[in-house]
Amino acid sequence: VAPAGDTVVDLMVLAAVVFAFGLVSRRLEGTVLTAPIVFVVAGAILGPAGLGLVEFNLDNHTVLLVGEIALAIVLFTDAARTDLSALRQNEALPLRLLGIGMPLTIALGTLVAALMLTDLTFWEAAIVGTVLAPTDAALGQAVVSNPRVPVRVRQALNVEAGLNDGLSVPFLALFLALAVAEGELQPASYWIRFALEQVGLGILVGVGVGLAGGWLVSWASKREWMTDSSQRLALLALAIIAWALADTVGGNGFIAAFVGGLAVGPTVERVGEKLIRSTEAEGQLLNLSVFFIFGVLVVGLVESLGWQVALYALLSLTVIRMLPVALSLYRTYLRGISVLFAGWFGPRGLASIVLGLIVVEEAPLLPGQDEIELVVASTVLLSVLLHGVTAAPLSAVYARRVEGMAADAPEKQGTVELTTRVGAAKLANEIQ
Repeated sequence: VAPAGDTVVDLMVLAAVVFAFGLVSRRLEGTVLTAPIVFVVAGAILGPAGLGLVEFNLDNHTVLLVGEIALAIVLFTDAARTDLSALRQNEALPLRLLGIGMPLTIALGTLVAALMLTDLTFWEAAIVGTVLAPTDAALGQAVVSNPRVPVRVRQALNVEAGLNDGLSVPFLALFLALAVAEGELQPASYWIRFALEQVGLGILVGVGVGLAGGWLVSWASKREWMTDSSQRLALLALAIIAWALADTVGGNGFIAAFVGGLAVGPTVERVGEKLIRSTEAEGQLLNLSVFFIFGVLVVGLVESLGWQVALYALLSLTVIRMLPVALSLYRTYLRGISVLFAGWFGPRGLASIVLGLIVVEEAPLLPGQDEIELVVASTVLLSVLLHGVTAAPLSAVYARRVEGMAADAPEKQGTVELTTRVGAAKLANEIQ
């Protein structure tokens, strides 16, 4: 029998968890046991702190690779299914959350981290603020897929979660470069130039791969050269090509995957939304794998949890998120309960986990790395639990409050219905 830490055994146990979840996924849909909660808890139980059947670690290249590919696919598919013209028709709520709320969230998260986590340098605090800025719609699936929640609100949250992870990557590249520069002999200008090269080359690769690859898929599909399964595999391949090629030439792979998705969306329009949704469903397998691995690792990471880190994690999910959202929604005339609802449902998930792993990989000698890992792990764990448990009941309460509002209330204004991320039950159907 192979040792518990053997990668083959780890992957076998993970596959068994995916299979078991698939068997009961429809029964769990709509309950407080969301897919991320199930996989995180399973990882914690089966990991070193529990039964010891799996033993992933932060230094395991497989862990980073699975996370990076999962995030690249999510960035690509989220961007590909975004209707940019529809964003402007939704009274600019998503644009407010992305253009105003997100930068303010990074800034406030940085400021609070610099004041509370005094062992971190300013740029390390900025890394914390950036890694914890993206939201994850998968953790609030009961919100963005609930037809009783006003379309304006849930679609704003859905689009925000789909795009803010890609928009956070350039900030992370810059802050990571500046943090490393503090401990290196090269001047800060060297690392700023490096960060700009990563952003620029990532954009160029993303545009090139997205336009060329999307056109080829559309061209071949219209001539019926491709089967449905090949179309899905082709889009998955484009996401990985953009990510890997950008990394090879010195660009940022996640920026390339995100921009590639934006570029490929219009080119495959005639292929259909169903194709992009199917591709997204297949990518969910990797997403759930990341949550399982996170569950294996998180118990060991939070063993040394102090009150400052715990308080910061709580503030990250509340004040650091809610205040920027409130400011970004100023003069939209949404009721206070709607602003609070949008502010609360900003869960941290896949993007924060993977971006945290990137910090470990790219800056192993960063003085504050251990504390950064602890803050990110604590915040994501708290988010998985709190947002997962409250998504369904708070959505029901909010929906009842909205139903009692006047017909001309801003919440009830018409808007374009955009697609939401594929849920766990649909993932199970795809597998079956």
